[in-house]
Amino acid sequence: MKTSGPRHIDRQIPTFDVPLWQSRQHDYCVVIPVINEGERIKSLLTRMAALSIASMADIIVVDGGSRDGSLELPGLKKLGVRGMILKTGAGKLSAQLRCAYAFVLEQGYQGVVTIDGNDKDDPEAIPRFIDALKQGVDFVQASRFLDGGIAENTPKLRDVAIRFIHAPLLSLVSGFKWTDTTQGFRAYSRKMLLDARIALFRDVFMTYELLVYLSYRAPKLGFRCLELPTIRRYPKGEVPTKISSFRGNISVLTVLLKTCLGLYNPSGEKK
Repeated sequence: MKTSGPRHIDRQIPTFDVPLWQSRQHDYCVVIPVINEGERIKSLLTRMAALSIASMADIIVVDGGSRDGSLELPGLKKLGVRGMILKTGAGKLSAQLRCAYAFVLEQGYQGVVTIDGNDKDDPEAIPRFIDALKQGVDFVQASRFLDGGIAENTPKLRDVAIRFIHAPLLSLVSGFKWTDTTQGFRAYSRKMLLDARIALFRDVFMTYELLVYLSYRAPKLGFRCLELPTIRRYPKGEVPTKISSFRGNISVLTVLLKTCLGLYNPSGEKK
């Protein structure tokens, strides 16, 4: 199946293919952005299978162009994956997410949980995210720093940056007290994703902008937000991340500042 997204001329959605789709089975889905995660994505899907996640939500992988052979369709199906989206247009993480969110909204899902494909987040929290969506929460953010959460082997520089720069600044400008703002383990309601005041289907969101923007924009617009304690474990040694140590961190901080200044707001709005 080839597509450029839902047929809405006012939305900017990267082109994507859908090499696997077995139809919607549940009202909620789990979107997993992946690119060259190798055994990590297989490990995550295996853990999700052990938790019977597929019995409560449809699992959809969104690939940014993996070349490592880790996403062969027969193997994905055996692990409970109902769909795979392959981004063919430009962009990185935020572009992948726009493809996925456009697709799942068109399929009629009432909410979506997103978890990174690098196997750092424990999927045991997914049922709690879905329960929160069912209870009317619009934005659920995972937090390793809340009571009951676990942060294991987090790189020291990243830990300090999140606790003392990223989360406090976003809390200040958004009006909601965030504790963990850089990770992609989160959930959104259909209502929030479709809100024209958020306007997430824009080409300004190409790398990591969308994650920061939604943490800023959703509370300001009055959407119901919630953090839940989760477990995030980095393996010892080399850190699995797409953010380089210097240039990548500078880019993340630049996105944060632009977000706080309202530069990603739609229709020329300011902070």
